Amino acid sequence: MSRVSHVPSSALAPEIARVYDEFTGSYGPFRNQVAVFAHVPVAVKHIMGLLIELRAQRNIERRHLELALVVTSKLNECRYCIGHHTKPLMVEGLSRTAIDRLPALDIPELDETDRLVIEYTIAVTNNAQRIPERMFDRLRQHFNTAQIVELTLRIALCGFFNRFNDALQIDDELAEAEHGAESVAQI
Repeated sequence: MSRVSHVPSSALAPEIARVYDEFTGSYGPFRNQVAVFAHVPVAVKHIMGLLIELRAQRNIERRHLELALVVTSKLNECRYCIGHHTKPLMVEGLSRTAIDRLPALDIPELDETDRLVIEYTIAVTNNAQRIPERMFDRLRQHFNTAQIVELTLRIALCGFFNRFNDALQIDDELAEAEHGAESVAQI
C-alpha cells in the first residue's frame, strides 16, 4: 500500500488535471504514480508534461527507449517500472524470455544498436562519471546528438522514477488489475 494518499485529478486546477488525465489516459497505466505526484501539482505539470511531449516528438525509437527503461528498472530493482515497461517492450519485438534475461547482452533477439543501448544504460545507471569516450563514439554512429541527450535524460529520469516509486511504495495498478481478474475468475 502506498505510503501517501492518492489525489484525484478532480482535486487539481484544470490545467494540471488535463496533464494528469492525458498522462493516465494515453501515456500509460500510471494512475497510482500520478495520483501520488499530484500532491505536488507542479511536478505533474512539468514532469508528466515533459514525458507526454517527448513521446509525441518520437525522437528515439520506442524499442530503444523501452529497452533503456526496462534495463534501468532492472538494475534498480523497481518492480513497478519493470512491470509497466515490459509489455511495451514486448510490443516492440522482444520476447518475454529475452526481457527476463536483460541486462544480458548475449540475447539473440538483440541487434547491435540494442546492445549499445543496454551498455549505455548500464553505464549511466551504475557509473555515469566513468563513461569512456569510445562509448560516445559508438553512440554517435547510431544516434544524433539530440537523441543521445534524450536517451541520457530518459535513463536518468527512469532512475528517479525507480527511487520515487520504491520510496513511496506506489501500488502497482497492473498487479492490482491482474489480481482482481484472478479473483473474479475464481468466483
